[in-house]
Amino acid sequence: MLARYATRFSVVEINSSFYRPHKPVTYARWAASVPAGFRFSVKIPRAISHDSGLVGAGPLLDRFLGDAGALGVKLGGLLLQLPPSLALDARRAAGFFRALRRRSDVPLVCEPRHASWFTDAAEALFQRYGVSRAGADPARVADAAHPGGAPSWHYWRWHGSPRIYYSDYDDAALNALAAQVRQRRGPRWVIFDNTAHGFAVANAARLQELLRA
Repeated sequence: MLARYATRFSVVEINSSFYRPHKPVTYARWAASVPAGFRFSVKIPRAISHDSGLVGAGPLLDRFLGDAGALGVKLGGLLLQLPPSLALDARRAAGFFRALRRRSDVPLVCEPRHASWFTDAAEALFQRYGVSRAGADPARVADAAHPGGAPSWHYWRWHGSPRIYYSDYDDAALNALAAQVRQRRGPRWVIFDNTAHGFAVANAARLQELLRA
């Protein structure tokens, strides 16, 4: 299935790593099944983002990065999704970003979901540690709809709206997204997460058509 997917699309997000670890041999097998230019983003485990709240995550990061590193050059970046209840604690966040940066220079995108992360203080923190912020739909606050943080990686996560994971996106929504994507420069990734009724692939294919046009 992955090999077939990779004939049409050039990136994919590994979401299952959020719930359970994968062996290096699994990551290596995935990497071997796609073309040379294909890239993966890997979601950081919930044990780090949710259970530990970004505190004392060094050993967990070591294991995760060691496993995901088996993707080799096809590891395009890491996704850190934060729980809606996790407010910005600048000291805690800086400690985590430092710990990650000591171990890896792989691009990192963060999808925060508490309003406190959409402030000048949070933006400065993202810029300092080279962390991009995902543009999400549905957006919990207005600024969440557009990518922010470090401009080295522009990343959108569209989950389905109005019903998250289930709703289809019509052409009006996809045209608006295409306009956002065209305005950015550098690496641009769009991930559709509205998979419950199978709309994600169709929406991604339609977005490709609109961007080509």
